Amino acid sequence: MDNIAGKKSSLTWAVHISVVALVLLWVFPTAGLLVSSFRTSEQIISSGWWQSLTPSEISAQHRAVDPDDHRISDGAGYRVEGAIFAKKSKIPEIISWGTSSRAIDAYRVGEVADLGEGETFSIAADGSYVWRGNDKQISGRGQRFFITALVPPEFTTDNYHFVLFDENNRQGMTKAFFNTLTVTIPATIIPILIAAFAAYALSWMEFPGRSLLIAAVVGLLVVPLQLALIPLLKLHNDIGIGKGYLGAWLAHTGFGLPMAIYLLRNYMVGLPRDIIENAKVDGATDFQIFVKIILPLSFPALASFAIFQFLWTWNDLLVAMVFLIDSSGETTVMTRQIVELLGTFGGDWEVLSTAAFVSISVPLVVFFAMQKYLVRGLLSGSVK
Repeated sequence: MDNIAGKKSSLTWAVHISVVALVLLWVFPTAGLLVSSFRTSEQIISSGWWQSLTPSEISAQHRAVDPDDHRISDGAGYRVEGAIFAKKSKIPEIISWGTSSRAIDAYRVGEVADLGEGETFSIAADGSYVWRGNDKQISGRGQRFFITALVPPEFTTDNYHFVLFDENNRQGMTKAFFNTLTVTIPATIIPILIAAFAAYALSWMEFPGRSLLIAAVVGLLVVPLQLALIPLLKLHNDIGIGKGYLGAWLAHTGFGLPMAIYLLRNYMVGLPRDIIENAKVDGATDFQIFVKIILPLSFPALASFAIFQFLWTWNDLLVAMVFLIDSSGETTVMTRQIVELLGTFGGDWEVLSTAAFVSISVPLVVFFAMQKYLVRGLLSGSVK
């Protein structure tokens, strides 16, 4: 009875748990990247993205304005007034403050700190402070103080405006976005066209050495990409197409063809033989059979490989670094632009989060729009 067909395996629960775990491993980082791209740098540093809807506690050092330029005489002495926070709708709630780095929480809001020599310092709930001196003139540098405050949740689109549209900085990713499209679209279409013709020939055309070609294609699947980079770059430089879009297109085409031919050939060889033989009896040529019968029937496999090639080319950095070397930045793609942002804005996590999410947004749209074809294409040929 244990071997009755149709009975569910006892390991079904393990498969379900594994699928859920894999989905969560992908969803959580992506959601965190999206949330962080709308947060300010202070909030990213002070709290995790999962705490973005609750107030976050921050500690910061401030210094009062220069007393030589802002002191005011009030009859009994002098005072300096200022504000910690700029005027905005959401003002952080100050919990405690102090005048020494060893005791940053020594005072509460409204309490007065004695600085000695007749000087006092106090901070109000709205972040305004008053520095007083009795019978002597306040001078020197502004008084240093520390605050601990609860910052209310805040989201902004300034990060996206800076990354995409700021004309005053050279780190804008708009140009890199279009450069990536310029590389990715041809590098996806060209190998599909070549691989479709090759897969049809290896599936339905009889010629000497066909089995050897199929074995060679399978063997090329395991060739490391890094092994061919230097010889290929030397060849491109010798024929004059290196360091440009054409060289990158051909490199991505060459590296993607083995997988494309293997995937499409496995799909086409499983198509009904009767349809093709009937077309030949009716006088159709191989080209007509390929265009009018094979291509429409092979659309799931074509779409499946298109997803793989698009994602791999869009997220590629190695080929771009080798074949798109340009000191002027005219051919810089998004992956390389993010690497440059890491060097320029290494501490500005909001900029890096925004740039990274902009980079993955297009692959996400492509994947979810064509995922049904991905599954059909991968399962092609598995059941006869």
